[in-house]
Amino acid sequence: MERIIAVNSNCYHKYPIEDAIEGIARAGFRYVELTATKGWTEHVFPSMDFSYLCSVRRRLKDAGLASFAMSGHTNLMDPARAGDFLDIIQLSAFFGCGYIVSSVGEAHLADRASASDEEAAARISALLPCLREYGLALALEIHGEHGSGRRMSGIVDMVGSPLVKINYDTANAIFYGGVDLADDIDACAGRIGFMHLKDKAGERKEWNFPALGRGCVDFPMIFKKLEEHGNRCPLSIEIEFGPDGSRDIGEADEAVRCSREYLESVGMAV
Repeated sequence: MERIIAVNSNCYHKYPIEDAIEGIARAGFRYVELTATKGWTEHVFPSMDFSYLCSVRRRLKDAGLASFAMSGHTNLMDPARAGDFLDIIQLSAFFGCGYIVSSVGEAHLADRASASDEEAAARISALLPCLREYGLALALEIHGEHGSGRRMSGIVDMVGSPLVKINYDTANAIFYGGVDLADDIDACAGRIGFMHLKDKAGERKEWNFPALGRGCVDFPMIFKKLEEHGNRCPLSIEIEFGPDGSRDIGEADEAVRCSREYLESVGMAV
């Protein structure tokens, strides 16, 4: 069974989706995770003109890219954002995605709304009918206070649906959770349904997420762990660079290309 390896368009934060499509396709990838994160990277977004969204869909097809997932971070703890997330679900279906990725809280907006894990599980459970209607699986990202696979496993278990799994972000588990990746992945491998391949350089709390192979994350160990647990979840490359993103579009293109070369060097077919 082939494992999907994609590129998150958030690697092109600050740049138009057209640049992301061109760079990802030129690097030889076949799958893309589109980003629709409010106030951060709105490569596609429900408020955009329908004809423009259609043009993006055509551009993806012409470039030979399948938009298999949507990064649609929304604060699932905040009832006021429920309508926003339903819009993102419908946008995901419009682009033919099978996965929608969100943190439990807000990923990038200054949003303090929070709730207990039990309440979060109840709110996520309320989304299940809509996820079924549009044929989507929800991947809850390791992020913020939910910074480890162990912590996120509790919410996933309370929801108790095959439509809700963990999006294991390999750098966030270090940056937010401070975990040993091998131990943490062992603890939650059966609940991982999606993985962001993100490298980490510098000090633990330094915003430094370079091209794959340029940081400290032991990706061969991670791939071995997934195989040991029989986990064939899709993988999506995310490169966030420093606090201001890449220096220019050339650096973003080069990082995506280098990440492909690194994956191939460790035996992963793109």
